[in-house]
Amino acid sequence: MSQLLLAVDTSGKHGSLALARVGPHQTEIDVLETVPLTGGAFSAQLVPQIAALLEKHRYSKSDLGAFAVASGPGSFTGLRVGLAAIKALAEALQKPIAAISLLEAVASSSSTRGRVLAALDAGRDDVYAGDYELGSKVRMHSERLLSRELFVAAAAGKAVVTPDGALAAIARAAGVPVELIEYPNCGVIARLGWERLQRGETIRPEELEANYIRHSDAEIFSKPAH
Repeated sequence: MSQLLLAVDTSGKHGSLALARVGPHQTEIDVLETVPLTGGAFSAQLVPQIAALLEKHRYSKSDLGAFAVASGPGSFTGLRVGLAAIKALAEALQKPIAAISLLEAVASSSSTRGRVLAALDAGRDDVYAGDYELGSKVRMHSERLLSRELFVAAAAGKAVVTPDGALAAIARAAGVPVELIEYPNCGVIARLGWERLQRGETIRPEELEANYIRHSDAEIFSKPAH
């Protein structure tokens, strides 16, 4: 019997969802379709788009066997929409969730092997940086929010993997090897999710939390002065 997986990413302006399937005796997952989502209106789009995608491939929600979701870093509002939808579906269907860091998705999109620094623009001249080891599986050393200066320092001795042209230019100017990739879509999230499911690295709906890395403005500005 085949297993059906739904993957969702609402972390930023590059949102998407994907439906993927693993057939009997298969070890690799097939991504049936990836659907782009327009940023800024995820809450209105997400549930209807999931329903339309399932119907198009002649499935219903009850056919879903597992979920993969981009848990961040990214937009606070966007992430909450995707996580809430996946929590609700997984809870109703009693199915497992694989939470995937976007930085892991960036790192795993690389053709490089060994130590890499996955980088995403965090705004405010900051960088989301994930230090990863790429081998038979992806292993994380750290994920941090860095200034652009510290990002260049952290990249020493590694290859930078990023979908962001400006960050690629900064790293190249500092003499760091760079691999400029396409922004990872939900097909990548689905494949990483399937690998997690295979290893039993899943979470329950109540354990699903966003991986913001940066505090929200509300948290930053509400801190008492010392």
